[in-house]
Amino acid sequence: MSNPTLGLVGVGKIARDQHLPSIAETGRFDLAALVSPEGVTLPGVPTFRSQAEMLAALPDLDAVAICTPPGVRHGLTVEALRAGKHALIEKPPAATVSELHDLAGEAERAGRTLFTAWHSQFNPAVDATRALLAGGGIRSVAVTWREDVRRWHPGQDWIFAAGGFGVFDPGINALSILTRILPVPVFVQAAELLVPENRDTPIEARLDFRPASGAVSGPVTAHFDFLQLGEQTWSIVVEMADGRRLDLTRGGASLAVDGVVTVAEPDTEYRRIYRHFRDLIDRGVSDVDATPLHLIADAYSVGRRRSVAAFDW
Repeated sequence: MSNPTLGLVGVGKIARDQHLPSIAETGRFDLAALVSPEGVTLPGVPTFRSQAEMLAALPDLDAVAICTPPGVRHGLTVEALRAGKHALIEKPPAATVSELHDLAGEAERAGRTLFTAWHSQFNPAVDATRALLAGGGIRSVAVTWREDVRRWHPGQDWIFAAGGFGVFDPGINALSILTRILPVPVFVQAAELLVPENRDTPIEARLDFRPASGAVSGPVTAHFDFLQLGEQTWSIVVEMADGRRLDLTRGGASLAVDGVVTVAEPDTEYRRIYRHFRDLIDRGVSDVDATPLHLIADAYSVGRRRSVAAFDW
């Protein structure tokens, strides 16, 4: 069976760092086109200035991977689905929960695969942690996601504009893992959102969650910070009722139980994403998870907003 052809829509940092190498290394798709308003090029691959231009020029294209800022993903995904293309959407898959629910309906009506690619869920230690927590007996969970916005999003003003998510752009990765590993749902009970006086979205956030049942007896918290210098911190610490401590670190790539590393693999999350996308297409199904986006919306609903010092690059 020949590989599906794929158009990569948006060729920013994440597309260059992860999507392009993963498409090449997994060999599950044939990269047929790039969409880049800035005119980014790749030898042997045509570049178009808009998705509409690509779809008109390549009517037999099978799929798209949408890697633009979240504010325009809904319109682009609708356009692709209605043109008969399967769609992978980089996280967060839409600017709002309503948009994502609409996309799920569009995919069903089009009979095409829609995949919300929460890449952190595809880290190797995530499923191992999920299995350990399946029976409950959890005393507490502490999420710490602290990174340097200047390193990972240099000069990208969209991330601090309305609809750009701010520190929730990386923080939603942590929430995608949290909702994957816990055996019960959690609800945002309180939140503190620290927003620079010259920006629209938070640069730091603290969340308190209420678990849905007795599977977790103590606190579930999250701290997201966009001003971390030096070593970056992407960790979830779980204290079990039987005294064990689980450290899920490196964004979900490593798991230690009582200080003993049980899972530690290289960064392969995006490779797993493209293998999963191909499998979904072959099976004719979608994979749409709105839960992390719901939690962000809930944090804004119940959160207390506090203005802090201006942020400039």
